[in-house]
Amino acid sequence: TAIVSGAARGIGRAIAKRLAAEGATVALADIDADGVDNAACEIGGSSFAVATDVAEPDSVAALRSQVTKKTERLDVLVNAAAIVPFVPWDELTFEEWRRVMRVNLDGIYLMCRAASDIMRPKQYGRIVNIASNSIFAGTPNMAHYVAAKGGVLTFTRSLATEIGGDKITVNAICPGYIETAIQDYLTPKQIAGARDRTPLPRLGLPSDIAHACTFLASDHAEWITGIALPVDGGWLAPIM
Repeated sequence: TAIVSGAARGIGRAIAKRLAAEGATVALADIDADGVDNAACEIGGSSFAVATDVAEPDSVAALRSQVTKKTERLDVLVNAAAIVPFVPWDELTFEEWRRVMRVNLDGIYLMCRAASDIMRPKQYGRIVNIASNSIFAGTPNMAHYVAAKGGVLTFTRSLATEIGGDKITVNAICPGYIETAIQDYLTPKQIAGARDRTPLPRLGLPSDIAHACTFLASDHAEWITGIALPVDGGWLAPIM
C-alpha cells in the first residue's frame, strides 16, 4: 500500500501510476478533489482518491484513517505535493513565505508523522520526499521555495537517522526541469535555455521521476537511506 500526495497531476500522478503498475494499492491524495478523482479513475485497479490538504493536521489524520480502514497497512509514502511560485525577493511578503512553507515543508512533516506511526509497529517502510535541484543551484526569484525544499532535504536526512532502526528508509529525489510543470512559470525562451543547459539535452518527464521513486520505494533500495538523488539530466554536474 502506498500514499502519494500531489497525485492529481504532474510528478505525483506519474508516481502513483507507476506504483500501481508495480502492483501497489495507491491512495492518491491531493487538495484538488476533482483532479485526484480523475487520476484515480485513470489508474484504476484497487487505487483510490482521498481529497487532502497536506498542511492541515485534521485532513492528514482523515487520510490516514481512510487508508488504514481500507488496507490496514502502509508500506510506502511519497510526498510530492508542493506549490512552485516565482516571486522576486522585493515582492516576497511574509504571507507568501508562510503559504509556501505551510504546504512544502509543514505538509512533509505532517505526512511523515502520520505514515511513520503506521510503519514503525510493522518494522517496514519506504518514505520518498520530492525536493528540488534548485536547493543546490540557488535559483533566483524562488527564495521561499528553495528554503522550503532545502528544509525537506535536511529533514529527510535527520528522519532517516531516527527511524532507520525501525527498518524504514527515508530518501529525497531532487528533480530538475520537468516538462509538465515548467510550462506554468517559465517563458518559451527560458525553457529552451534550461533544455540547452542540460547535459542530456531535453526536459525531464514526470515518468523520469517516477522511475527513480519506484526504485527507492522497492526492496532493491533497502540499504539506501538519507540520500538526495538528483534526477535532472546532469543539470547539476557543473555545480557539484
